Amino acid sequence: MATDSDDKLPPQGRFTRMRKLAGLSMQVGTDVLMSGAKRLAGGTPELLSKGAAEKLVSTLGELKGAAMKLGQALSMDPDLLTPEVRQVLARLQNQAPAMSPDVVARVVREELGVPVEEAFREFSREPLAAASLGQVHRAVLPDGRAVAVKVQYPGIAESMAHDLENLGMVVKTVSMASKLMDGSAYFNEFRGELLLELDYRREAALAEGFAKSVAPLKDLYVPGVVSSHSTGRVLTLELLEGLTLKDWVLTGASNEERFRVARQLIRATYGPFFGAGEIHADPHPGNFMVMSDGRLGLLDFGSIKRFTPRFVDANQRMFLHAMKLEPMDVLGLSKEVGFTTELPDAEAAELIREILHIAGRPMRLTPYDYATCEITRDMRNHFARNAARFLKIKPPAEAVMFFRSTGGLAQNLRLIGARGDFRGVFLEMAELVS
Repeated sequence: MATDSDDKLPPQGRFTRMRKLAGLSMQVGTDVLMSGAKRLAGGTPELLSKGAAEKLVSTLGELKGAAMKLGQALSMDPDLLTPEVRQVLARLQNQAPAMSPDVVARVVREELGVPVEEAFREFSREPLAAASLGQVHRAVLPDGRAVAVKVQYPGIAESMAHDLENLGMVVKTVSMASKLMDGSAYFNEFRGELLLELDYRREAALAEGFAKSVAPLKDLYVPGVVSSHSTGRVLTLELLEGLTLKDWVLTGASNEERFRVARQLIRATYGPFFGAGEIHADPHPGNFMVMSDGRLGLLDFGSIKRFTPRFVDANQRMFLHAMKLEPMDVLGLSKEVGFTTELPDAEAAELIREILHIAGRPMRLTPYDYATCEITRDMRNHFARNAARFLKIKPPAEAVMFFRSTGGLAQNLRLIGARGDFRGVFLEMAELVS
């Protein structure tokens, strides 16, 4: 019989979780300071040691929820971490400590109203993946269909709320210290989106809607929802066969294959945005599957973000100007997107124009080599050099999830490292707009 200590459930209580994070921060912070000293002395360029990364994975994997999502985001940055450390952190993408089979069976019975063995012909005791809000099990329905069943961790809603309360206190303190650093609107947007991910009925509806948005792009695939076996804390989807992007990149695929998958990722990001005004906003490599038939499967639909028509329209026009290599009213279009600025117009336009220039390299240059791409590094340096001025340029709150998606896309493309005519791929996306 499993005990509570065996169940790998996230620790409860706001202060318990805060204490664990505080201890982690001290250890990792010390490691970062030591790494910084070594860099100044001409030594190792790594931000984290492998030992600190192991501690990070252990603690964030145990905490799950919002804390684990932050770790997933960190694991995607190729410029902050060595490949060895990044490989350790990548375990957070779908290999968190799992719930015991007894706990999984209990949640399924509570949600579906019948025991696991009655709801499914087969149900694997070992999870396919275990991530921030729940874990996924391979199963077979009574009619013989193979499915993936996502089961939410008991207590994760409370854990998520506690994490966000703790983070909200930090945001509130910083915002009170300086109006320029008021990030409350962005935090509220991020907080709202994360809390919505807890409702698997909503995710089922988003998956069905996203499938319609993706349908015109025949090389992409969204698994079907099995409504009869889906509730607020259990989501059953058609099982996709293949390798997640995280695992596929380790197979030594040819440049031709890597370019094909990179193209599919671009289409999966911009196709639904330009075609239907929505985007997949949780782009870590565990959420994409390279299927055996050549299609790219999309997974995890809790963070599908739908944008206002104004936001989509202004971004479409900005994209078309960029693809046509023609001048544009950068500041005017940015204000139409929803940006506000307290800088002189010329100064604000210059800063934004440089962002577009850096981000737009693959749209201008051909061929482009993502293996040597320095967009993320150069963007970070641009913001660092102009930090005080950027505090006076504020994007709309809905842009948070857009930047999360497109920033993740850039990191995934760097991870794949393909070389080819990416301008041609973005021109394909422009056809969806014009």
